[in-house]
Amino acid sequence: MTVKTARRRAGPAVVLGFIGAAVLAGAGLLGSRPDIVAMGVPLALLTVAALQRRDVDDVAVVELTPIPAGAEGTVHTEVTVTGDAEAAELVIVQSGRRNRRLLVPVNAAPIISISRTLHSGPVTAVKASVRGFSEDAAALGAASPVVEAVRNIAATPHPLPALPLSSRLTGLHGNHEGRRQGQGGDFRDIHQFVPGDELRRVDWRATARMARRPGDLLVRRTNAMSDASVVIAMDTADELGTVVATWGSGDFERSGATSLDLARQAARSIAAAAIDAGDRVALHVLVHGGRSIRSGAGTRHLARVDAAIAATGQTGEDVPFSRTPPVPHGSAIFVLSTFFDGAASDIALTWRASGHRVVAVDVLPELDRTRLTMEQQLALRTVLAEREDVLHDLAGAGIDTVPWRGDVAAAMRGTARSRR
Repeated sequence: MTVKTARRRAGPAVVLGFIGAAVLAGAGLLGSRPDIVAMGVPLALLTVAALQRRDVDDVAVVELTPIPAGAEGTVHTEVTVTGDAEAAELVIVQSGRRNRRLLVPVNAAPIISISRTLHSGPVTAVKASVRGFSEDAAALGAASPVVEAVRNIAATPHPLPALPLSSRLTGLHGNHEGRRQGQGGDFRDIHQFVPGDELRRVDWRATARMARRPGDLLVRRTNAMSDASVVIAMDTADELGTVVATWGSGDFERSGATSLDLARQAARSIAAAAIDAGDRVALHVLVHGGRSIRSGAGTRHLARVDAAIAATGQTGEDVPFSRTPPVPHGSAIFVLSTFFDGAASDIALTWRASGHRVVAVDVLPELDRTRLTMEQQLALRTVLAEREDVLHDLAGAGIDTVPWRGDVAAAMRGTARSRR
């Protein structure tokens, strides 16, 4: 991003020149020393000349270029200052908390800004503003508007075992035992030979033992190996940190891991596990106008889903989704939410009533309740009790709940053992 300075103003050199000339003149007049007064005349003349010159171009430009490579937990940004000014004053704010003021040469080598990230998702890695100056800081350009480089930080995925699947797998190619007749699965039944059956599937022992009339053939049928359809639904209405005292303050530097951090990690982990199993994955952000990615498979599709998850942040305003996103028939749907708001639970119940396998992924982090007043503790117990009622309603409808904390793999493995 690029900005230019708008107007010039007097710099510190002009101020110091006037002060120096005034001090020398005053000292000479008080001491009746014309030679001291004469020493201040050149400073005054040079200062006036610097103010009168308008042909000096002190334009400065700042450019922020993201650098893909970076150590774990850090974001690298290339900061370049170019223009016609002699030098520039550069102000950099890193990750919204570290403020640095630098004097840098113009058209020199880029500066590499290294910012540490505390959260995943959209992060403002660097904010920068520049002011060019010329004539040994006698003329300063106006401070430019602040430009920023926003980076989408991907969450670290968590290895997961086999995911819970729907009991109604409809695909004909995949790695899961289906309910339809086909090839590759376990034994289904012994059936009368009909046109279209393959001769190599004739079970000669069963034919010799069970054939009712001469010429009858019996074939051994198996189930088809099916692929599954996995849908990830992210509720972004809340971003609640581990430290309860920071809720509603916007202080994500001291909040600890937030619910959206866990939601992004859960979404990426579920997507990776599904793609590794050869299944299809779809993504829906449960907000009005939220992003949706259609069902697909393969590493390229996983890259698109990962990019969308990393770009998902808090909605910013309380605007619920207006309609239920469409999902493929027989899908396993993972609803990621804190379940404080009833909107996510309502849509989960709707999907469950439609016959889908629904898993509620609870992304509320482990709570740190220190520094809470008695009133705040009472309010917290109240909202947590309401949340328990919501989770109880989900369980009563046949929806499994997996808390995304502690041993997530064991919880997911236990949920995957049952098909509903």
